Amino acid sequence: MTISTNLQTVAQEIAATAQAAGRAPHAVQLLAVSKTFDADAVIEAADAGQSAFGENYVQEAIDKISEIRQQRPDLKLEWHFIGPLQSNKTRSVAENFDWVHAVDREKIAQRLSDQRPSTLPPLNICLQVNVSGEATKSGVTPAALPELARAVAAMPRLCLRGLM
Repeated sequence: MTISTNLQTVAQEIAATAQAAGRAPHAVQLLAVSKTFDADAVIEAADAGQSAFGENYVQEAIDKISEIRQQRPDLKLEWHFIGPLQSNKTRSVAENFDWVHAVDREKIAQRLSDQRPSTLPPLNICLQVNVSGEATKSGVTPAALPELARAVAAMPRLCLRGLM
């Protein structure tokens, strides 16, 4: 099966599920996790209509994003960083991604805000919350969430979009 065929199948499943839940199918966006796939596969998916891609290996993603931008500057893709983020990788993420899905510390958020180029729109942020309280899980505690949310919402180069 081709990437295009797979995307069509997933789109049909999303539409059916959305309708069954009383939601408009266009209100649901597919985030294709492209980690471990090469630039050519991402371009094939983009040519089939997919525009949002998730990555969680910073260097692999940066290389892939750069290659795609060189090969196909016409593609307007949305890049999501979906993994845990170390302090020493925030600049690369701030400069190359549109979304970060797992912010759980003010230090990481502040670095992303400080390092986001002013030529780009604010970086979309989702705060990761550890609702189970398990020590092996990442995320801010529910009790500490309001303080972190207020801090992130006040950062000029970030846009707080939700929780995960």
